[in-house]
Amino acid sequence: MSEDKPTTVMIVDDEEMVVTSIRSLLELETSHRVLTYTTPSRALDALDDETVHVIVADYMMPELDGISFLTAARERCPQASRVLLTGYADKGNAIRAINEAGLYHYLEKPWDNDELLLIIRNGVERSQLFNELDSRVSALEQANQELSGFHQKLIEAFL
Repeated sequence: MSEDKPTTVMIVDDEEMVVTSIRSLLELETSHRVLTYTTPSRALDALDDETVHVIVADYMMPELDGISFLTAARERCPQASRVLLTGYADKGNAIRAINEAGLYHYLEKPWDNDELLLIIRNGVERSQLFNELDSRVSALEQANQELSGFHQKLIEAFL
């Protein structure tokens, strides 16, 4: 895992106070780059241009609920760890979020700062591990293609 690349956390909540609070916590306690959005559609647009390691999204937002947002975010940034932040503890929605959005963690409001920091730290590590795995799988596939080419040349040389 590369520790020198900046890690990015995206916070999406329609309440400015929530995004400001989490951004302040992360800026004080971590070295992560923090992106905050109060509009899910703007956050989704940003995912087209940003590499994000952890996405924390509120469940209840007027434009798009958190599960739908995280599901769309999963398509654009599949390696990001997705966290649903909610003030409405609901087992059915938790299960839906896990199944549809590939949820990494479900966190209730009001959150505990230490727990949130731990979830984000572990989420960043998870995302980096997935990225590392993808990189190694790509390298193996390329090496396999090269070996197949060498194999084919050997067969042709001896026939």
